[in-house]
Amino acid sequence: MFQPSQKTLAILEDIEHRIDPAVEEDFQNQWRDFLYGRFEGEIFQAIRKKTTPPAEEVPNININDAIGDYDLMLQKELAGVSNALNSETQSLCVRANYGTGILSSVFGAEIFVMPYDMNTLPTTRSVNDTEWIRAMVGRGMPDLENGFGKQVFEMGRIFAEVFAGYPKIQKYVTVYHPDLQGPLDIAELLWGGEMFYAMYDEPELVHAALSLITDTYTAFMKRWETICPLREDINPHWGTVWYRGKVLIRNDSAMNLSPDMYEEFAASYDGLLLERFGGGAVHFCGRGDHYIEKLCNLPGLTGVNLSQPQYNDMETIYRNTVDKGINILAFKRDRAKEDLGREGGFRHRLSI
Repeated sequence: MFQPSQKTLAILEDIEHRIDPAVEEDFQNQWRDFLYGRFEGEIFQAIRKKTTPPAEEVPNININDAIGDYDLMLQKELAGVSNALNSETQSLCVRANYGTGILSSVFGAEIFVMPYDMNTLPTTRSVNDTEWIRAMVGRGMPDLENGFGKQVFEMGRIFAEVFAGYPKIQKYVTVYHPDLQGPLDIAELLWGGEMFYAMYDEPELVHAALSLITDTYTAFMKRWETICPLREDINPHWGTVWYRGKVLIRNDSAMNLSPDMYEEFAASYDGLLLERFGGGAVHFCGRGDHYIEKLCNLPGLTGVNLSQPQYNDMETIYRNTVDKGINILAFKRDRAKEDLGREGGFRHRLSI
């Protein structure tokens, strides 16, 4: 049995004392109203009606320390919850926070820990070797506890075990799913730039790799759900986003593909994950307006989170999201206000 340190116990007690069920129910219901089409305004932001400052100071923990120590990881995640209780807009949620390379490390990619003074999540090194990918496909699904897998599952068990002793934390602090990226992102993290050449030279191998990654993602998430079950209706992410469905897929690598290439090498795999997990949302950095129509045709897609509107033709984005009943999530406040006058507005489908 995991035994939290005295400092961690003090933070847990402080959070448990500060959680007001009526406030958190109201906060989550605001999100439900938005996500299920009952919000009547144009720009949505959930507002916590009462904030509470911490009585217990939370430490500033370097992520490099946290990834090597379960108690420090617990403290670091709880610090976010403590801060959220003193915020009008942040959600109460935590995750097993081991960076973008969780699934690529499960496949055997080398873990790369950032310099300590950067205080930045780790990732993995790409192999840049097509023969390695061919061998990976030949081996089939890896042991899910390879790489960061064991730590992620153990951290999930710790969240479940510890939170069970605090009824309000257990009910109102959501353990959301770890950062598994998305099939295309994981393929690029593993393969490196050679993946894009292989899309022309060996498309069958690319599809075989993506299929294996998608099935491994599914198996990892299903095991995760046995430890920390996800909500059936809406789920939080990052403290700033709630979405309908169970999965939030990262699709940063898709910015490098044409619409037809996205449809061929990404859409079906994204679609499989949305189908297998009862729908969800997709995040992308950079440009996505060129393939947004293909993306938004996927059954089960309920929301889109984009981080850099300045690289996109936003009218194209709006036509394929809010105009079709698909939410834009955690959008830039200034850009939302700038575009509010567009014909038809945001149709009550945009959150900041």
